[in-house]
Amino acid sequence: MNKTKILNEYADKQILITGGLGFIGSNLAHLLVSYGAKVTILDNLAPLYGGNIFNLDNIRDNVRVVIGDIRDRKTVDSLVPKLNIIFNFAAQVSPTDSNLIPFEDLDINCKGHLTILESCKQLNPTVKILFSSSRLALGKIVENPVTEDHPTQPLGLYGVHKLTAEKYYYLYNKNYALRTTVLRLTNPYGERQQIKHSKYSIPGWFMRLAMEGKPIKIFGDGTQKRDYVYVTDIVEAFARAGLNENTVGNIYNCGLGQSVELRKMAELIVEIVGTGSIEYVPWPENYQREETGSFESDISRLKQAIGWQPKIPIKEGLKKMWQYYKINKDMYIPK
Repeated sequence: MNKTKILNEYADKQILITGGLGFIGSNLAHLLVSYGAKVTILDNLAPLYGGNIFNLDNIRDNVRVVIGDIRDRKTVDSLVPKLNIIFNFAAQVSPTDSNLIPFEDLDINCKGHLTILESCKQLNPTVKILFSSSRLALGKIVENPVTEDHPTQPLGLYGVHKLTAEKYYYLYNKNYALRTTVLRLTNPYGERQQIKHSKYSIPGWFMRLAMEGKPIKIFGDGTQKRDYVYVTDIVEAFARAGLNENTVGNIYNCGLGQSVELRKMAELIVEIVGTGSIEYVPWPENYQREETGSFESDISRLKQAIGWQPKIPIKEGLKKMWQYYKINKDMYIPK
């Protein structure tokens, strides 16, 4: 069955996207609106994160936006009844900040999702719930390609809290029959991603530096590999999984399935943008202890489960990203 025929099933479905003014959530909103879904967005527009009203440009009149927080049970309870599917992207998104604001990270990335699950259990136990997790739940990589069975020993609080949330979703499926699915993202990038600081998107931050003619600083020799997955591939995976009952109760890797050295990614950005440079610098103190090592995702389970195939290789994705920010850069950098 082709993509269009599958996603046509979203017509008139009631959808909630938490963190929906952010990077992945807003791209998913664009996709689902195009297939006739009735989309509600919940976002707290916290300054550190990626929430941006401009991310809804061209679909603002086709979605309902609620400025609120997933930790607020009253707000969540007001939205959960009658929903068909919930996509949970709301999060504290900076792994480096998690160790500086441990209780806020715990509050958002754990309590917030527990609030969602409890509300669904009591008010809408048949809703499908999808959670966006992270490769950082795994910790030090012991074998590539990385399967879903890889050991989970996170190296920082961000990964610990992502793993804890994964366990919540698993528990609520097994104990209360909630229809939960977890997609573990590798390194997402693409249009509508925040580029105001370096704490979330390395490709986005590197692109901003190149656009401003500044040096891109790479820690170490840049040979560490990452699996960069473009946002349109990510949201198609979430959309397909949202309609697929075979995914209930399971965790899946969601990446490109190919890795590239960090320095190669940076070189491509400088080549595509036409400005900027690359500078190799020593690892900052405490950074290297949370370095996972090279990462390449085995995505065979997700491909088999939902008939999905990522389509955007790294060079094409960076070109698409550059075309977007060349026009819209001013909407993503604080004045």
